[in-house]
Amino acid sequence: MPLQDVTVSIELRKPSGLIGLGKPLIIAEKAGASTFKTYSSIDTVKPDFAETTEVYKKAAAVFAQDHRPSTLAIATYDPAATDTDPKTAAEAIAKYYDHDWFFLLTADIELTDEIAIADYVEGKKFKMYVVKTTDAASRNAFKVKDYDYVIDFYHPTAGEQADAALVGELGSQDVGSISWKFKSLTGITVLDINADELAAIHEDGAIAYVKKAGINQTSEGITVSGEYIDVMHGKSWVKTNMENSVQSAFANNGKVSFDSRGIALFDSAATTVLQQAFAQGIIAADEDGNPIYTVTTVPRSETLPADRASRVYNGLSFSFELAGAIHSAEIKGEILV
Repeated sequence: MPLQDVTVSIELRKPSGLIGLGKPLIIAEKAGASTFKTYSSIDTVKPDFAETTEVYKKAAAVFAQDHRPSTLAIATYDPAATDTDPKTAAEAIAKYYDHDWFFLLTADIELTDEIAIADYVEGKKFKMYVVKTTDAASRNAFKVKDYDYVIDFYHPTAGEQADAALVGELGSQDVGSISWKFKSLTGITVLDINADELAAIHEDGAIAYVKKAGINQTSEGITVSGEYIDVMHGKSWVKTNMENSVQSAFANNGKVSFDSRGIALFDSAATTVLQQAFAQGIIAADEDGNPIYTVTTVPRSETLPADRASRVYNGLSFSFELAGAIHSAEIKGEILV
């Protein structure tokens, strides 16, 4: 991880300048030295990757969306590398994990390599891997791992990059402002399947692209484990922005004193992030429209002398209720005669 003095851990408990976290990274095989490069349009990709390559097609699918990101990154590896450069897609992820990206896409790799990458991303518990599967066996290979940070887009239609289109359309929209269900994608064909077939896809922890009420749309908004994508995305957003906000309090002040003044800076930094999370739709509102979160700080007098001596403050904590989303409705009516 990048160098930092602040670490935030968030436990997801069901009831009972800010970083957006949307930039895609495509991992691709390419002869020569490994590189990590940012591209602002599909035209800037052309000099490096032929239009016939899958990496180019994935980049094209990202940039074709209505809510496409301003940039995407492509990182390369070479199986014939003879030095410390990555020789596999998994090694490339390890090398470039701390670079600027959030949603991972892969091109032209085998299922075993996809699982290795999924294992690595899941172990980090922050960024997300979006994979496209084309058969039930591949779906099951991911399902048995019960990944929270992997999105499985089942799309057997040849030549279409549904995984890239999903990230291109939804990944860079304000975190918390959308559910990943009901969304239309450019350049993706709906599957001709029945309700039972779709239920089996969802049971495997995957999503699909279907037509409902005459509208082409994503069938669900879940990760492989069944958790909702917007929940996991929101959790990562709060974590990174809370860390950066408190880190900025250190950087922007000559000294953060270990007393009520310094502790108030932490309180303000945490509150600012949670207010923005509420504005974006991550945090729920109560009946009066107020955000449901708390920020708690421990006063100096209640901290340990050893912590004061070592200049470590462990007294800041926060909690909030997820806004969530409504994904279905049951409506009752009556006819009067």
